[in-house]
Amino acid sequence: MQYLEFVTLYEKLASTTKRLEKTSILSEFLKKLKKQDDSQWVYLLKGRVFPEYDPREFGISDRLTMKAIAKASGSTEEHIFKEYRKIGDFGELAETFLGKRKQSTLFSSKLTVKKVFENLKNLAEFEGKGTVEKKLSLITELLNSATGKEAKYIVRTLLNDLRIGVADGVLRDALAEAFFKDKEEMKNKIESSYDLANDYAVVFEAASKGEKELDKITINPGRPMKVMLPIKVTEIEEAFRICGKPAAIEHKYDGFRVIINKDEKGNISLFTRRLENVTKQFPDIVKLIKEEVKAKSFILDTEVVGYDPKTKKSMPFEAVSQRIKRKHDIDRLQKSLPVEVNVFDIVYLNEKILTHVSFIERRKLIEKLIKEIKYKIRPSMQFITDNEEKALTFYKEALKSGEEGIMIKKLDAPYHPGRRVGYIVKMKPDAADLDLVIVKAEYGSGKRAGWLTSYTVACKEGDNFLEVGKVSSGLKEKEEEGTSYEEMTKLLKPLITEEKGKEVKIKPKLVVSVKYQNIQGSPSYNSGYAMRFPRITHYRPDRKPYDIATLEDIKKESKKAKSYIKSIA
Repeated sequence: MQYLEFVTLYEKLASTTKRLEKTSILSEFLKKLKKQDDSQWVYLLKGRVFPEYDPREFGISDRLTMKAIAKASGSTEEHIFKEYRKIGDFGELAETFLGKRKQSTLFSSKLTVKKVFENLKNLAEFEGKGTVEKKLSLITELLNSATGKEAKYIVRTLLNDLRIGVADGVLRDALAEAFFKDKEEMKNKIESSYDLANDYAVVFEAASKGEKELDKITINPGRPMKVMLPIKVTEIEEAFRICGKPAAIEHKYDGFRVIINKDEKGNISLFTRRLENVTKQFPDIVKLIKEEVKAKSFILDTEVVGYDPKTKKSMPFEAVSQRIKRKHDIDRLQKSLPVEVNVFDIVYLNEKILTHVSFIERRKLIEKLIKEIKYKIRPSMQFITDNEEKALTFYKEALKSGEEGIMIKKLDAPYHPGRRVGYIVKMKPDAADLDLVIVKAEYGSGKRAGWLTSYTVACKEGDNFLEVGKVSSGLKEKEEEGTSYEEMTKLLKPLITEEKGKEVKIKPKLVVSVKYQNIQGSPSYNSGYAMRFPRITHYRPDRKPYDIATLEDIKKESKKAKSYIKSIA
């Protein structure tokens, strides 16, 4: 199969915003793809060469992309970068420069899907000395044989920016339309199959063979799975309306979600809710599970919380997140940032899938399997009630103890991976608002190319401005809907004092209101604090830099949970 056939498909998909039209275009292509050598080629429809759960990445920077385009086109990096600032899309940049070639491409071979797929996969395998040169060689090899359009999509794939509008729902509908008469009924089955497999190659191959093959797809310990997600509420009454009475009430821990797997061979693996493999970062958890959880195989849904080894008090997510990101100094971090595993669900035990078992029965299995070891592992704290007053008291106590809030769970609910289905809800304080000044910004890519779309914001301390976080959401794509990224870019450009690659420094004049969930201590910013889940709510032309929040304000807001409790107690 020629790669040009994929490129033609990409162009067709990119030319329409209509979901039904995209589905129809894609379904016809899937029928053709069924006859090819490798079901894994379906990953290319999502701009990938690995399943979603696979942690391997191409590891291609903007700089390396420019080098490859320059080398393949015979241009200079300076010229490439200058044109990029105008175009704002490396894919279109590659098409422009490589589409101009004439004589050099007459002797190049036509690109096959197999060749493109293999080269892209190999990019993820290089490590150590000489990696950059090897990657550059593989990319240049592809670009030398590519037409302008092929180069456009090779580069977009490398940078994870395919821009053809194929979301999971479109691919699901296209599979149903391509291989089943009753496509509406099969959409849910295909979605459920994908939630279990997290691998479109597996689902594509099964769907192309029929419904019975889809039924064979199951959960496999050791392969990451999507987690069931909660709905957010702000009132106890609403929580009970959704989950029924009585309901299970649990702490919402200020940690990070980890799916702990043990396969039939005894291998332990840990995955985050984003399907990232963090097994190597937490050898202490692996050792603990091997020694203390006595079962042949299982999949546990847990929240891992860090704590201070001296005081034993829980640490905020910002602290323990260092362990997720770091791949070095693991032994030191185990001692300075120990963690406790809170087990709140189980979806697989000793070769049996438990997703259709009621939550109350799954909880009983947890209590039999997990014995509490203080500061190591425990079943999540829980009580069952139909009393709203008792639930509210539990909520207040959870906040007083430093937790984010509470979870309310429907007792007879199954476990639906990857969905917000109303079986569990979370309740926590509303986000707060602060006026801050923009001190840095970064140019965006894709549909936000040419705009400054990510902003570092700061508070003040005397005459100094101290950074408290980075925010990239909250503004509008179109000017008629409110303050847009384009409008913000026009306001910021005259204030640029220094440029370094995609990042620019901004003279601190422009004030924005930023909403956030809470503020925590952080070494990432020179204020010593960071906002969690920030988003811009307003551009404040009526405010000046001396009007913004002070460092003292930030310190006070970092104690928001305690203040909130006093206001409602």
